[in-house]
Amino acid sequence: MAKYTALAKDIVENVGGKENIVALAHCVTRLRFNLKDEGKANDDVLKNMEGVVTVMKTGGQYQVVIGNHVPEVYREVTEVAGIASQSSGSSEKKAMSFKEKFFDLVTGIMLPSIALLSASGIIKGINTILSVTGLYGMDSSYYELMNAIGDAMFFFLPVVLGLNTARKLNVNQFLGLVTGLILCYPAINGIDMNFSGFQMNATYTSSVLPVILIVALEAPLERFFNKVIPDVVKTFIVPILVLLIAIPIGYIVIGPLANMLGFFLGDIMQAIIAFSPIVAGLVVGGFWQVFVMLGVHMMLLIPSITALVSGTPDSFMPLLGSVSFAQTAVVLAIWLKSNDRKLKNIAFPAWISGIFGVTEPAIYGVTLPRIKMFVLSCIGGALGGAITGFLNVKMYTMAGMGIFSLPGAINPETGSMSDLINLVIGIVVAFVVSFIAAYVLYKDDVLEPKTAEKPLNRKEQIVTPIQGEILPLSEIKDSAFSEGLLGQGFGIEPSEGKVFAPCDGTIMTLFPTKHAIGLISDNGAEVLIHVGLDTVKLDGQYFESHVEKGQHVKQGELLLSFDIAAIKAAGFSVQTPVVITNTQDYVDVVSMVNEKKRFESGHEILTLIN
Repeated sequence: MAKYTALAKDIVENVGGKENIVALAHCVTRLRFNLKDEGKANDDVLKNMEGVVTVMKTGGQYQVVIGNHVPEVYREVTEVAGIASQSSGSSEKKAMSFKEKFFDLVTGIMLPSIALLSASGIIKGINTILSVTGLYGMDSSYYELMNAIGDAMFFFLPVVLGLNTARKLNVNQFLGLVTGLILCYPAINGIDMNFSGFQMNATYTSSVLPVILIVALEAPLERFFNKVIPDVVKTFIVPILVLLIAIPIGYIVIGPLANMLGFFLGDIMQAIIAFSPIVAGLVVGGFWQVFVMLGVHMMLLIPSITALVSGTPDSFMPLLGSVSFAQTAVVLAIWLKSNDRKLKNIAFPAWISGIFGVTEPAIYGVTLPRIKMFVLSCIGGALGGAITGFLNVKMYTMAGMGIFSLPGAINPETGSMSDLINLVIGIVVAFVVSFIAAYVLYKDDVLEPKTAEKPLNRKEQIVTPIQGEILPLSEIKDSAFSEGLLGQGFGIEPSEGKVFAPCDGTIMTLFPTKHAIGLISDNGAEVLIHVGLDTVKLDGQYFESHVEKGQHVKQGELLLSFDIAAIKAAGFSVQTPVVITNTQDYVDVVSMVNEKKRFESGHEILTLIN
């Protein structure tokens, strides 16, 4: 049995079985599933599984965070589930919003090439170092060969992206590959062309957007011709027609517009940095880890990738250069200071991994569960970003992550290392500040002794108190709730104006305005139910309470009633957040909210683990 076969079997079983898998891919640390029904996945089982760091749901994907060995686990999962790379072969797709589809598309196209782009950038950096130190000259055959090894991926990037885009859009993969080859054909790049009096001079080598958009045009063309062309000649007639239509339109119209769009996005990014590089560094460095968790980071990187592969220096990527080192410093401090053996066993490989830029094990396994430590890493990243912005650091080649990003700051034209030195200054400051702050402030959690009255790892169920559509808390239009400042939980768009007890407990708070009620469960959970947003301004109008403060209630007992139509007519939202205000007292608050879904009251929705 292979090393990760048992883990793979457990993962497949707990994502709902192989029949629940629509597609599977992986990035640096995560298995990225598209599931038919995320409700069939056992989140809490997966999170506590040996070999799994955590579970995330973002961008329309069910993501199982594994760590550095994700490629091996990925191979085992595909074997166990009997699926091919990228897809299970099922034609059934999970419904996604436009935003989810967009991010899923971008991620699916860009992620498969990032590792090789990074490797190529590192090779280019090594080549520059070897030539600058005099091991061989820039006119040497060794230099030329090394440069070819490092530069080929960048020069022929449209070929790779054409293949990736075709796979993602279910187009003939070789059609996407040939489209990239055509765009890189030397005789049509960088020369004056005349099309019926229209003069143009375009270069598509090392470009990103043109080939993606052209293959996107080929997708509906191929589907159409596959329907109307007879089967006997379809094999060669369809690609002929697709290429003869899509390539001229792409080369003459789509390509120039795509290049202009890429330059425009890059100019916007550079304008923001030029306006205040320090503020830009603070924001990018401070929030980059949040962007990664939300799954939007790839979109922010596209202008920089476009610039770097075309040989244009970039000022954005250096701003996030210190982020992984700040995170690593915090985890290293925790590893040195903690007396918790289990935590030390998690933290040691996490900070080693972080040195090389892979921070998911550090984030999800160590700092995020200890939110103060995560915030410290964000502050360190912000400080490093601000210093990097102030020093006007530039990247010259697409390099790797962590320490492997450093060669990218060496100017390959002049061999100058001034940007590298300035980047290292930002990294060192971020690392030192984060390490000292974490070492001073970190304390191991003090666990209460195990007793019969309050056993460790007990679980408590919270049910829906109102009939209606359940939403993620992040969709509540009030930042105090949506950002989790008052605790974890969920939201409800009520379809019935009645609030029932979500658990057995005692009424601890009943607002005079009757728009909100708080109770403490018999097991200690503090539950706040806030009917509507800003409804305190109604001063109790349209609300009626059926319990009193201090009263003990049973799950399902009527607590409040309210008039939905009247509240809406008065101009107020009836979105109702339900939060566990003592979330910090729990090891985990597992939500069953996977997507918007209508439930009757009394449906199990939260599991509190202590």
